[in-house]
Amino acid sequence: MLLHGVLKRLVKTGGLTVIDHHGRPRHYGIAANTDAPDDRRVVIRLHRASTAWRLALNPKLALGEAYMDGDLTLEQGTIFDFLTTVVQDMGPHGALPFQGLQRLWERGMRLWYQFNPEAAASRRVRHHYDLDGRLYDLFLDTDKQYSCAYFPTPDTTLEQAQLAKKRHIAAKLKLEPGMSVLEIGCGWGGLALYLAETCGVEVTGITLSHEQHAIATRRAQERGLSDRVKFHIQDYRTLAGQFDRIVSVGMFEHVGVPHYREYFSGIHRLLKHDGVALVHSIGRSEGPGTTPAFIRKYIFPGGYIPALSEVMPEIEQSQLWVTDIEILRLHYAETLKHWRERFLAQWDKAKTLYDERFCRMWEFYLAASEVTFRHWGHMVFQAQLAKHVNALPITRDYMNEGERALAAREKPQRPFAKTA
Repeated sequence: MLLHGVLKRLVKTGGLTVIDHHGRPRHYGIAANTDAPDDRRVVIRLHRASTAWRLALNPKLALGEAYMDGDLTLEQGTIFDFLTTVVQDMGPHGALPFQGLQRLWERGMRLWYQFNPEAAASRRVRHHYDLDGRLYDLFLDTDKQYSCAYFPTPDTTLEQAQLAKKRHIAAKLKLEPGMSVLEIGCGWGGLALYLAETCGVEVTGITLSHEQHAIATRRAQERGLSDRVKFHIQDYRTLAGQFDRIVSVGMFEHVGVPHYREYFSGIHRLLKHDGVALVHSIGRSEGPGTTPAFIRKYIFPGGYIPALSEVMPEIEQSQLWVTDIEILRLHYAETLKHWRERFLAQWDKAKTLYDERFCRMWEFYLAASEVTFRHWGHMVFQAQLAKHVNALPITRDYMNEGERALAAREKPQRPFAKTA
């Protein structure tokens, strides 16, 4: 069996048992040792003969689809445990067997997959972010932050870590009261409201999601900030004016390589002469790659996780200074762990919004993402940019000082109003 050869090569330190559609088990890694402890074994069952072939030949699409459709079920462990068992020995530069021709095809098509003109960008954003808002209420923090949190200590809660992320970003922006701030990709408005309340700035937030725009606008009204925080449904490429600061968190992953120069030229155009920008994005440490077929088809169409080697040349061409870069390694893995555990705890509620298949799809997305950050070289980078060499102090001390000052000024976090 082709799948047998693949798993025999991949599974070393973990333990896996695969029961085929005839009920015959095969054991891999430590599971092949009858003395191995049961708590280190994962047991899966394949319900169709075709599933094994699909998994061997096209695992990056077939695995998620088989789990969604119930053709692959777990008899011991979770889908997260199974993914960890399979990929933990590969490392970020590892390759799945029999993937050579498929990788060539994917690389040849990747720029087409990432082509995001305005109409396509709007449609693709709505595919993910205009889902029923109650879904996100089930697993995000109380401020509905849908990006990597920042964990100063191992025992930091998700709510504390998301607040720390906003504080960390605000300190890097070196804000002064009265400044104008543009947020490209404003989500549900949490960061914009934090900057207005804590730093005394005026914020313009833009999004392509109608659902996010409606909720963010309502939140600003409820908190009496409508005069200082404005949200618009707009593509950054059509925006006019200039701003003291620009921040973009978790949006760059939707831009696509063909549009990087357009994106950074847009930041240059929209920044004032002494302005500062901060781009917070997922990145890949292993160099340029492709978006897995499952993620591209079901979760983030048009999305792509960049390598810094793809980003830096475009920043250079835009005539922006890179004034600081920070790599957050396992922070997103911890964030995703919180999201996955919260989602599993709210499974029945999610099922009432959609169905069992959707829940399995979402669990697979969260589990696969966490495994990727733990074992396959994904990270988050924060790139601080400026037009002028003297726009910021020449040491990083102001960032730590800024975080302490912000922490002292922060108002108690208001729980996010659940979606009706």
